[in-house]
Amino acid sequence: MLIEKHPTLDFNLIYYNSDGSESLCGNGSRAAVKMASALGMVNGKASFNAYDGPHEAKLLSEEIVRLKMSDVKETKVLGDDLFINTGSPHLIRFVENLKDFPVVEEGRKIRYSEAFQPKGTNVNFVELQKDNTIFVRTYERGVEDETLSCGTGVTASALAASLKGYTSPVKIKAMGGELSIEFAAHSSQSVVQVSTFSDIFLIGPAKMVFEGEMEL
Repeated sequence: MLIEKHPTLDFNLIYYNSDGSESLCGNGSRAAVKMASALGMVNGKASFNAYDGPHEAKLLSEEIVRLKMSDVKETKVLGDDLFINTGSPHLIRFVENLKDFPVVEEGRKIRYSEAFQPKGTNVNFVELQKDNTIFVRTYERGVEDETLSCGTGVTASALAASLKGYTSPVKIKAMGGELSIEFAAHSSQSVVQVSTFSDIFLIGPAKMVFEGEMEL
């Protein structure tokens, strides 16, 4: 991730996947806001530009960052799955016994399937739990493996869970820790299901664990 100067906002954020491709990274954006705060670039609140456009964020405490995501204008139903773009594309599939689910094997099949060519998609496997909580595991394109947490992915998963009766804020359990997603849901024209979302916030911790200098 690169934090650069921006003519009107606090900074410009560029994120590269390990394969060199660019995308929005939700958790990375929260970390960037924490970093910008540590550098004295922002004070409690931040406005920045990312891959999918401008974002706002606020430090709720020393380590908790609340990031505003872009509105979701469309939710696609693909059989038993859902497809939602939250700055990065995500296919969401609801499964049982997610702890033992073959995330990499099944995720890779979907990511490289003909339906998502040529760019592919991220894949989120979601297990519905009690107390408005979901357990999420993610296969990330660009990394081509499971990652411990994916901000745009858990956001898409929470929105998808709302179609099954879950309400804002949805609590998230990921392999790398816990997050929460706030959102406002809006009815589709058919008034049959909720299909668009606004006021979406990704909330979770960001902690500095290493600091160093490099001479260029």
